[in-house]
Amino acid sequence: MTAGQPFVLVHADESCLGNDSSKASRGGNASLIEAPAGDSVARWDFYDCAPQTTNNRMALAGAIATLEWVRRQWHNAVVRFVSDSEYLVKGMTEWMPAWQARGWRRKTGTLENVELWQALAQVAAHHTIDWRWVRGHNEHVKNEYANFLAIRSAEQQERSNGLTPSGFDTWLAQQRARGKYVAFDPDEELHERK
Repeated sequence: MTAGQPFVLVHADESCLGNDSSKASRGGNASLIEAPAGDSVARWDFYDCAPQTTNNRMALAGAIATLEWVRRQWHNAVVRFVSDSEYLVKGMTEWMPAWQARGWRRKTGTLENVELWQALAQVAAHHTIDWRWVRGHNEHVKNEYANFLAIRSAEQQERSNGLTPSGFDTWLAQQRARGKYVAFDPDEELHERK
């Protein structure tokens, strides 16, 4: 991390209602984007949708759009990108060098979603990214929030059209009113930069 390079924390998730490329499967993706702002934390939401898609396409499209918005906001940043998509995280941390070496092909032939992987590689190059996987639907608070946004986006076919002020604090207060996540510190991860 170079001096002056901002630290940005992203929790992303995707949803596909049906997840079947042969019939109508509405999808959504969403990200909670956070950055230190003096003594506090700035939070934004980003979400997008597609009328016909798959979970994997939504995960990739969401990562591309989120990192593009981070680039527009900060030019380049140190990003911790947290997702429950093994496809996305393993693709970026394990599989991509081999695909690139083979001309964007898998050992067995054609690479599915190649245009999205290429676009993701291009936008990711603007940042220093620590890709992290978390198990979905496992009470990981910020992943649960991103999941909530992604499902809503898929169901309502709604998009944020850029970064919007986050509803995370309100959502967390509602969860706590139900007795969930009472001891959770929403700012802790922002202060861990390693």
